[in-house]
Amino acid sequence: MRPRTEALAAVGALVALGILASAAGLRERRGPAPDPRRSTFLTGPAGARGWSDALERLGVEVEHWRRRAVALEGLEGSAPRPLVAFLDPSASLDEDEASALAALAASEDGADLLLAGRGAWRAMRCFGWDVEARPDSVAVTPPGRAAGGERAPRAAWVLARPEPDSAGPAEEPERHRCTPVAATVRDTLLVTTGRRLEAVRLALQDGGSVYLVADGGLFRNRMLRESDAGPALLALVLDGGYHRVVVDEYHHGFGPGGSAWGAVRAWSVRHPVGWALWQLAAVGCLALLAGAVRFGAIQPAVRRTRRSPLEHVRALATALAAARGHDVAVRLLVQGLRRRFARPGQPLRADPRPWLAELEGSARTPEARAAVQALRTHTERSQDAPGVLATAHAVEDVWQTLTPAR
Repeated sequence: MRPRTEALAAVGALVALGILASAAGLRERRGPAPDPRRSTFLTGPAGARGWSDALERLGVEVEHWRRRAVALEGLEGSAPRPLVAFLDPSASLDEDEASALAALAASEDGADLLLAGRGAWRAMRCFGWDVEARPDSVAVTPPGRAAGGERAPRAAWVLARPEPDSAGPAEEPERHRCTPVAATVRDTLLVTTGRRLEAVRLALQDGGSVYLVADGGLFRNRMLRESDAGPALLALVLDGGYHRVVVDEYHHGFGPGGSAWGAVRAWSVRHPVGWALWQLAAVGCLALLAGAVRFGAIQPAVRRTRRSPLEHVRALATALAAARGHDVAVRLLVQGLRRRFARPGQPLRADPRPWLAELEGSARTPEARAAVQALRTHTERSQDAPGVLATAHAVEDVWQTLTPAR
């Protein structure tokens, strides 16, 4: 099999294996797993991009915060007070962040807070509230409206007063060390069918506000599209007169770090096409390893021998004879011999016959004199094709007899 045919067969095999791997990956995973994070960067069913896009369309500036919560102290002094939103943080707020948020809300020139979901329970406890899980989801509505309905949003968490020294909703053992901030319930925004509080607005002593939403799932894109939760959640911002909303993205994994390679790697791990590419790369590596193994003995290289000077002379004589330049061929052969005997820089006369006479007189052996005499005989009359060949042989004889050391 030729190398080109082998290469085409290998490429065809790799393509077939890649197609099979891709088909297997698509069969095992019909689609990518939905991202459960409540991030305003995500447009999937569980993301919160719809809520932020709706605010921007209504003229509210939405800023995506990609640093820790303790860095929010730089927002102090902004006028009017912005609203800092934590939408169901994927990584729970720690003690230091909860204390920093409480101090930010209690400051006269600080910012208002929107805390939603069980990931913000430590910050909620700073204001005297916690979240509690229900055995099943329950419909929620604004107060004063009829409960239930086909488009009523449903929640699995409700607001509750924490018990002294109790753990959080994730049953974490550490005790809460946040300094309590005095707050009173100013407005009830959402309640369940059992009259449990789902979303409230707390009023602080300095005039600031803190919004608490027990279930962060109310901000999901699917919930906003399939239920009536949208108007109530947008009213949190619009009724408060906020022109700027700072949304936390750090606790959803969108920190300031990261690289393009990390994003591509994460995509390839969770997407079927990425799995197919990894499998194709593995198959290619195996094919390269298999092709690198040598089977059998090493094939010896073709030995190429150099042609002798006589073969070159015969070829030149044949070429000139074919062109019917027999006398020119004879003269060039003799001039070539003369050039080989000449010293560097020695002038060469056009007629070589006097030089041949001098060469015959200086020959020391009978064989050398006979060879030079035979060459002189060929140069004294016109030659045909056999004569040119005989002259070539005579030139080689003269060279070998006069330079035995060479």
